[in-house]
Amino acid sequence: MPSTLLTRIHEGVFALNDGSGQHVGYFKWIQGQWKFKAVGYGPSGQVIPGGGPLTERHNTTMAQLDEAQIRAIFFKEE
Repeated sequence: MPSTLLTRIHEGVFALNDGSGQHVGYFKWIQGQWKFKAVGYGPSGQVIPGGGPLTERHNTTMAQLDEAQIRAIFFKEE
């Protein structure tokens, strides 16, 4: 699925980047649905599972990966 937000890592896993290209998490195919796994990074670059700017969306599920739906749910404009 080519996208400006999603990058296929391998079958069943896509990385999610925000509008500036910052990696903010993954979508993983788990038990017949896509589940979002938030990722943050500490000051030394250490990975913080469940952290980052989309912590509140950690474990959000979706039936399909649709860029418009992802933008609406994960990147709501204020």
